[in-house]
Amino acid sequence: MSIITTVALLVLLTIPEGISLGDPGMTRRCRCITKEKKPIGRYIGRVVVNSANSHCKDIEIIATLKKDGQQICLDPDAPWVKKVLGKRLVEQTP
Repeated sequence: MSIITTVALLVLLTIPEGISLGDPGMTRRCRCITKEKKPIGRYIGRVVVNSANSHCKDIEIIATLKKDGQQICLDPDAPWVKKVLGKRLVEQTP
């Protein structure tokens, strides 16, 4: 096998690998492994809701704490989380 053939084969093998990686900035799995069930509403500064998609079947609610900026996943079925989301929605509505 010649050097040119070997190089061409290596190039052809690495192209699909680069394509399969997709956008490196996009998370291709669920971010929330554990979910907080205890009420921590007064410590929450910001809330982000990620809807279910092809990479994660669960709705993920990620709260950023006021004090240290730590991100915590919240249980979307917990009554206090629904209450916090309702308040945030009312605050954002003009």
